[in-house]
Amino acid sequence: MTLEIEPIGTVVGGRTEVADDYWGGVESIIRLDSRFPTDTVKGLDEFSHLVVTWHFSQASPEDVALHARSPRGDSRWEPSGTFVHRNHRRPNQLATSFPRLLKVDGLDLYVADLDAVDGTPIYDLAPFFEEMGPRGEFREPDWPGQMLQAYWAEAID
Repeated sequence: MTLEIEPIGTVVGGRTEVADDYWGGVESIIRLDSRFPTDTVKGLDEFSHLVVTWHFSQASPEDVALHARSPRGDSRWEPSGTFVHRNHRRPNQLATSFPRLLKVDGLDLYVADLDAVDGTPIYDLAPFFEEMGPRGEFREPDWPGQMLQAYWAEAID
């Protein structure tokens, strides 16, 4: 059985170009489809953060890479598998982000720190519940911190 899903909304504004870094301070709108009644977001404004699932819509299916490779092609970091990376080279080319919710205006959700570009299809969203966050001790290798040093830095014009 194949699951078919449709976008529930689109990113409006924010960045227009895909980039690896400098997403800090980026504000955009998640514009939900008009087929949804405004009651679908009732109470959402009480939350500070969202969990947003979106599609790397500017990527191509040919970008999928089902093999181990060095993060960002940087040989300083050991190759790791497809499911260790958080980029468009994944089989379904889906991403999950945790933007701050600034305000709700009808079906427009004003957010900051959503690392998706203008026009990106949104497939799902929910409020972030602290109780549903990671449990137990957190661990990761050194390379994500090194690689993402400038990810949330503000762009310098």
